[in-house]
Amino acid sequence: MFRASILTLYPDMFPGPLGQSLSGDALSRALWSLEIKNIRDHGLGRHRAVDDTPAGGGAGMVLRADVLAAALDEIAKPDDPRPRLLMSPRGRPLTQARVRDLSQGPGVILICGRFEGVDERVIEHRQLEEVSIGDYILSGGEIASMVLIDACVRLLPGVMGASQSGQEESFENGLLEYPHYTRPREWEGLSIPPVLLSGDHAKIDRWRHEESMKLTRARRPDLLGQD
Repeated sequence: MFRASILTLYPDMFPGPLGQSLSGDALSRALWSLEIKNIRDHGLGRHRAVDDTPAGGGAGMVLRADVLAAALDEIAKPDDPRPRLLMSPRGRPLTQARVRDLSQGPGVILICGRFEGVDERVIEHRQLEEVSIGDYILSGGEIASMVLIDACVRLLPGVMGASQSGQEESFENGLLEYPHYTRPREWEGLSIPPVLLSGDHAKIDRWRHEESMKLTRARRPDLLGQD
C-alpha cells in the first residue's frame, strides 16, 4: 500500500481536498493511507516553540533542526524505505515522471516547511530531498504536499476508472494533451472536428498527435527539447 506521512504545523488542513473525489474514494477503500504528524508536538517550552531567528540576522523565523528532527524520527524509522521529501521552492521541479516513479514505490514522507525555511542541518543530516511544485512562493508546504499526493494517488491501481486514463495525459509522452470534445455535436455555432466522428481510429490518433504537437510548440516549446 502507498503510505503518505505528513509532518506539518497545521494538521487540521488534512485530509482537506485529499478526502474528496478520486483520492478520497481511494482513501476510503484503503488503496492508500494518510498519517498526519503535528511538528508542534515536539516544540520546546511552555509555548511549544518550533522556530527561532535566523543565524546571521535577517527577516522572519526558521524552523529549528532539533524540533523537526524529533518529529521526523518519530515517523521515519531507520528501516523505512520511503523518500523524505521537503516541499520547498528551491527544490527540484516535480515532474510527471517523478510522480509516476513515486506512485510505484512504498509511499512518501512529506515535510511541510513554514516561515523563512528549515535549518539546513536537518536537511543534510536527515537526507531530505527538496521538491518544488513551481516557481512561486506559498505560505507553507501543505498545499504543495496535497498536490504531490494527489498526483501520485490517482496513478495507483484501482483509483482511476480506466487504466488508459493515466497514459494519454499531458507530460506522459513528453507532450501536452490534445483537445477534447463531447456532446452536443454543435454548440454556439462550433462543431466537433469531423475526424473525431469519422470512426477511423488511425486518423483520430494522427490528429490527436498533431494537435498535441501544436499545443506543445505554442505553449511549452521547452518540452520539445527534452529527451
